[in-house]
Amino acid sequence: MKIENLSKRYGEVKALDALDIQLRTDEITAVLGESGAGKTTLLNAIAGLISYEGKIDGVSGAKPVRRERCSYLLQDSALLPNLTAEQNLKFVLPETEWKKIPAMLERVGLGGKASARPRALSGGEKQRIAIARAFLYPHDLLLMDEPFASLDLALKKSLIALVRELREERGGGVVFVTHDVHEAVMLSHRALVLKKGALVCDLPIAPENTRDFYSTPAEESTLVRALTE
Repeated sequence: MKIENLSKRYGEVKALDALDIQLRTDEITAVLGESGAGKTTLLNAIAGLISYEGKIDGVSGAKPVRRERCSYLLQDSALLPNLTAEQNLKFVLPETEWKKIPAMLERVGLGGKASARPRALSGGEKQRIAIARAFLYPHDLLLMDEPFASLDLALKKSLIALVRELREERGGGVVFVTHDVHEAVMLSHRALVLKKGALVCDLPIAPENTRDFYSTPAEESTLVRALTE
């Protein structure tokens, strides 16, 4: 995916400032930055949910057009409250694909929760359903906005591993926003740091299979410096 001279203003505030980024569609890319750095705006521009200046894959953003085959996992799981876990998954699939749902529920460890509604699920369970829904939705690109925020460490470790495994099995590109450098290094192949809408760091990350969740890879120090200097 080629992002060229991407800019976005909200009134006098420049959310994105002439970004030029080449994203690989077979990689997981983390996007970090302080609040207001333009991270979610970048995801929304890629998804075609907002207008923007510049081009993404050669397409002008003067009039937003929703990107086809793009799945979007929001920070809030955004499950439909009146539907069961199973029905939330059915909602994003044609009926011919519903046969995939039981296996996916088992895959995310919620095979016994198919008939449960969101109010009966814990925060971690709701996020597992949201992850299942995001991966079931037909896509070539998955966008995730702080998917592990507000989760305890053990659950975060489990969900990072789950997302990594599902992405490896399914393929496709992932771009995810996080404030956590450890999350970025544990999950991604590449990390981008934004400051005031501008790209200030573009860092390759060591291969996933060499990582230990409890280690502190050298890339974390580089990202911390980029975020704080």
